[in-house]
Amino acid sequence: MATLSLKVNGKKYEVNLDPSTPVLWVLRDHLNLIGTKYGCGVSSCGACTIHLNGRALKSCQLPVSAVGMQEITTIEGIVSEVEELHPVQKAWLELDVAQCGYCQTGQIMAAVALLKTKPNPTEEEIEAAMTGNICRCGTYLRIKAAIQLAAKTSSK
Repeated sequence: MATLSLKVNGKKYEVNLDPSTPVLWVLRDHLNLIGTKYGCGVSSCGACTIHLNGRALKSCQLPVSAVGMQEITTIEGIVSEVEELHPVQKAWLELDVAQCGYCQTGQIMAAVALLKTKPNPTEEEIEAAMTGNICRCGTYLRIKAAIQLAAKTSSK
């Protein structure tokens, strides 16, 4: 056990745990940030996607000791205090993307990271960025359309 300091959604936390604990379980079990989901546990499905310094990463295999004081952002932290929803979340709702919804946190986190680096992505760039996120319901066409809508509405 060790006491580790973390920066999550702009707040500093101290947690006492095994340094090999995956970030996913630190978020869910120690910080009660349950928006990040457990899917496969082997970094294949993308349900556990978070941002580390703005970059989309899967958290189920990322040991908390590897993070240090880098900035972790979860689905709970993607909106500013003045916004109700992120433009990607608004597009998701407008196009009724989710079916079961389980993978959507990871999908949204990957889409937000994409639009930060490429505000006007091509279809190929969207497909490449979203490749690591699996949707068992098969809503890929709506996901792509929602990212395109978010890009359009964000650039206005």
